[in-house]
Amino acid sequence: MTKHYLILFLFLLQNFFSYSQTTFKLNTEIEKLKTDNALKHATWSICVMSLKNDNIISEYNSNVSLVPASTLKIVTTGTALSMLGSNFKFETKLQYDGVLDSITGTLKGNLYIIGGGDPTLDSEYFKDPKDSLTTTDKWAALIKSKGIKKINGAVIGDASVFEDNIIPSQWIWSDIGNYFGAGACGLTYHDNKYSLYLKSGEAGSKTIITKIKPVIEDLQIINSVTANGKTDSAFIYGAPYSFYRTVEGTIPANKNNYEVEGSIPDPALFCAQSLTLSLKNIGINVSEKATTVRQLKETNKYISTNKNSLFTHYSPSLEKIVYWTNLKSLNLYAEHLLKYIAYKKNGIGTEMEGTQIITAFWKKKGVDVSGFYMYDGSGLSRANIITTKTQTQILRLMAKDKNFNSFYNSLPVAGKSGSLSNMCEGTFAENNMCAKSGYITLARGYAGYVKNKKGEMLCFSLLANNYECTPTEMKNKLEKLLVAISDINN
Repeated sequence: MTKHYLILFLFLLQNFFSYSQTTFKLNTEIEKLKTDNALKHATWSICVMSLKNDNIISEYNSNVSLVPASTLKIVTTGTALSMLGSNFKFETKLQYDGVLDSITGTLKGNLYIIGGGDPTLDSEYFKDPKDSLTTTDKWAALIKSKGIKKINGAVIGDASVFEDNIIPSQWIWSDIGNYFGAGACGLTYHDNKYSLYLKSGEAGSKTIITKIKPVIEDLQIINSVTANGKTDSAFIYGAPYSFYRTVEGTIPANKNNYEVEGSIPDPALFCAQSLTLSLKNIGINVSEKATTVRQLKETNKYISTNKNSLFTHYSPSLEKIVYWTNLKSLNLYAEHLLKYIAYKKNGIGTEMEGTQIITAFWKKKGVDVSGFYMYDGSGLSRANIITTKTQTQILRLMAKDKNFNSFYNSLPVAGKSGSLSNMCEGTFAENNMCAKSGYITLARGYAGYVKNKKGEMLCFSLLANNYECTPTEMKNKLEKLLVAISDINN
């Protein structure tokens, strides 16, 4: 061997051992999982990249498509921030048709709530706990300040900015009646959810409904919940726009006002009804029952008229909306972002258009989207599949986006916040790793960023499907990989 080749060989050998040492702990954990009996019939994947380049530092099955659960929200929220900007705000408009008599204060016409796809109207995540007024209470006061004292017409909710089908086509029956299965309506209100309060007695006994808050007009609930177990295993069943609901399962014994949350059947109608009530509470009589544009069209009673504007309500900034979307893993917010992306581009917010636009958006940026199929914006559907390589490439590109700080700051921090608040404690990952977690039945994952011991930023995705252990046990197995990723020392 010549001196030249010997130097080259030693250089490559040195770099090989150096690289092996930097990923030794991670590689060890990967090898352990390969022989883990709980993953014998499972599929799992990991991909780790540096933000400096597109090179993969470590991977296993990174080209295999897996169910991402709520880690899909990084794709939706990242796209929304990049396309709309951190300072974007949704608009909800209050308008009227007919004639407003300025002398008597009588509106001879209808009052319209024109939804703009805002998920935050009267949302608990943007409400001051000390403020007892609802959003519609505040709107009613503003309407009164415009000189309106009486409405000879109806309050009409207009949610036509989005498609009427508020539930993604691939969501399952056992989800859609519950709060986490509330769909995105063009006129969402009160997080599209209500609370059902149950009282339980001895184990095995039937429960009774003590109250429903807020009150939903015409809502009929058949209660079959019994007292049993130590956890909430009660589920509400019912279709969108149907006011017939059944609630089944179990809750712990001997509880008073045990809360189970459900999805509001018709959010736009509920918003219109809430404003009607708020108006009446301050002395403004509304002669007709609240309704919606959708209902009027279904009965051939909708008449398109010229409208006059009263005022526009603006949402908090998209930066703040994305913060809560990722920190609390809000399915409703994510679905709104998906549909609004479609509305922004095509003039109507549909699930199908939104998923296609998002996929094309990242493909144009050079992301390998083969093996990526998106059926909602939140990850609740098990039809969604993505590779860890695709997720990691998206994370890497987001780090170059001008809205990156808003995106990065929305992700839960290891040992500190959100779903990562009790993870990686006492390790280098604590306070150095931020990631979006995901969990649905037999699917768990994490995707995000970590600063290694040299202060360099890495991005990663880690997904596991169809494991044969408890969700907590799977979480603990993946946590070891997360800690090992933070120990990579490039």
